[in-house]
Amino acid sequence: MKNKRRLAAFSIVLLFTLAATLQGITIKIGTIAPERSPWGKALQELSRDWLRITQGKVELKLYPGEIAGNEDDMIRKVRMGILGGAALSNRGLKKIYNDIYVLNIPFAIRNDRELTQLLARLKPEFESGIEKNGFKVVIWSTSGWVNFFSKHPIHSPQDVRHLRISFVTGEPLLAQAWKEAGFRVIPNDLKDLMMALQSGMVDSFYLPPMLAASGQYFSQAPHMCDLQVAPLVGAIVIGDQFWKQIPGEFHASMMQRAREMSDKLYKDTIRLEQEALDTMVKHGLTIHHVEPEEVPAWEEAAEKGMKVLVGKAFSREIYEKFTAILREIREQNDGG
Repeated sequence: MKNKRRLAAFSIVLLFTLAATLQGITIKIGTIAPERSPWGKALQELSRDWLRITQGKVELKLYPGEIAGNEDDMIRKVRMGILGGAALSNRGLKKIYNDIYVLNIPFAIRNDRELTQLLARLKPEFESGIEKNGFKVVIWSTSGWVNFFSKHPIHSPQDVRHLRISFVTGEPLLAQAWKEAGFRVIPNDLKDLMMALQSGMVDSFYLPPMLAASGQYFSQAPHMCDLQVAPLVGAIVIGDQFWKQIPGEFHASMMQRAREMSDKLYKDTIRLEQEALDTMVKHGLTIHHVEPEEVPAWEEAAEKGMKVLVGKAFSREIYEKFTAILREIREQNDGG
């Protein structure tokens, strides 16, 4: 009798599983990006393509513009099974796997070529770490760079040390690293940045140009230093429990389409970043160029904060690997 009951129960579970497969899987994806942003549009296009590739079995349902909460909220909801996945910035990815934060070291990565080569070497390790924590990376994307904006011209670290820099709240280690490097940071939420600039509470900030333009923050800080502080690296991740529900026969084609989408997203971001810069210059922004011989002073200043970050914000092992790969890349590029 017990065996019959177990068989009946197993049959019911099997039927429900089969029915779910036949009806399809809806994966809810949260993002802080607005619906019409490059990220929002990419997610919409990916949803249509995955629906086609899986013959109607996998659909992405999008929750843009912080409808699903901030990145911390979204990660928690994926782990709880409320959301299926999320589009995350490097700050959000760090909450899943700390070592990704090595990419945020100020002035460590100099340009897109270095970033591309570095990511090609480190992505497998990052993806493995993320997957061990219950998430599948489906798209990587570089979303531009962060630059200093100020009420006064900036060329060297000395130009910044007397400034009050608006700094995102919730990052105490990075804030301490900036202080160790000799900079003055004022914790401040982005939603309060305009008021802080207008009141004189802060007189500088660092943000990607697209955000500086869209929020009109540059109007209060019309000087930009063209030395890039750090890249913005993001990813779309899906909870492992949801990825495993998708029939394996579709995985390769879905991931191939995601890689193509990543390339397109990168090109769109570069174009939009340049458009943002052109618009800001047209409306009063002055861009100050940092000469190559001035770059080492910035790197030396940032190095003073490394003792705060190494072994705490990210592991010593990834830091040593990161710096070794960068040296190798520069030797190869200089040799070429």
